Amino acid sequence: MDTSNTRKRFVADDQHLANLLFGQQNKNLKQVERTLGVRIGSKGLELLIEGESHRVDLACRLMGELHTLLQENYPLYPTDIDYAIRILSGDSSATLKAIFLDTIFVSARKKIISPKSLAQKEYIDAIRANDIVFGIGPAGTGKTYLAMAMAVSALMKKEVSRIVLVRPAVEAGEKLGFLPGDLAEKVNPYLRPLYDALFDMMGFEKGQDLIQQGIVEVAPLAFMRGRTLNDAFVILDEAQNTTAEQMKMFLTRLGFGSRAVVTGDKTQIDLPAGRLSGLVQAADFLKGIDGIALKYFSDRDVVRHPIVQSIVQAYERATRAQARESSSQEKD
Repeated sequence: MDTSNTRKRFVADDQHLANLLFGQQNKNLKQVERTLGVRIGSKGLELLIEGESHRVDLACRLMGELHTLLQENYPLYPTDIDYAIRILSGDSSATLKAIFLDTIFVSARKKIISPKSLAQKEYIDAIRANDIVFGIGPAGTGKTYLAMAMAVSALMKKEVSRIVLVRPAVEAGEKLGFLPGDLAEKVNPYLRPLYDALFDMMGFEKGQDLIQQGIVEVAPLAFMRGRTLNDAFVILDEAQNTTAEQMKMFLTRLGFGSRAVVTGDKTQIDLPAGRLSGLVQAADFLKGIDGIALKYFSDRDVVRHPIVQSIVQAYERATRAQARESSSQEKD
């Protein structure tokens, strides 16, 4: 890697694009400086980027890719810059246009929902091409949110006639019978994240209307037994907390014209000790079957607050250290 210092120039097409690219009071440029460790000076439409050669090259490539997005009227947010740097630094052949401009859905708040990492792009492409897709990885990687966006988009395009959102209703060893309230009150806290994602995309009133009509159904996994789901987009969330029997039951509910997305995090299994996670078993059993795709996410794909990525990495380091310590003790 070339660590010698160099400088390069970048010139925007016009003042409007320059203003959007540089950010208010050069806020975007300062973010790039801080993240990539370069110095950026601006004058009119021109940028002068200085620093280590490989960092300057990446910064110039970043500016060019972001400039292309802005030419396509993409609304650039500060978080997009962080995602863009991760993508370009991780894959020299990646283009932001191919990823960020793959619009899945435009929410009720006019927010464009599109992938923000290579893994997310592969994930939504897999959902388009397969009947069943497993999205496996840590919290904050957009597994459920993107699946929900794909489901809403399919419903709006009349590719399916309904959406079914499912979650295990027993976690951390709790049983519904011990919780206060009637059945709806007992299961509602488990399903709240699915409601939140739905309302974020469609607006509260539209979402509630679809639920009342039965076009969108949010239900605990236990309610799926004995049913056949035709012409539906089905999402099973928190699948690491299904048992092997529950996972088999869910996957065999799929009927004609339907597709399913199963999401989960193997590091957050809350099943009682000795119970095999249905997600872990299915990921092992179902490899290589036509129409089924398994897509994995890592901490690099976290798209929440930047500190979430650091938290995920810290826990992964601790888990690996504990595994090494346990292995060492067993050998002794």
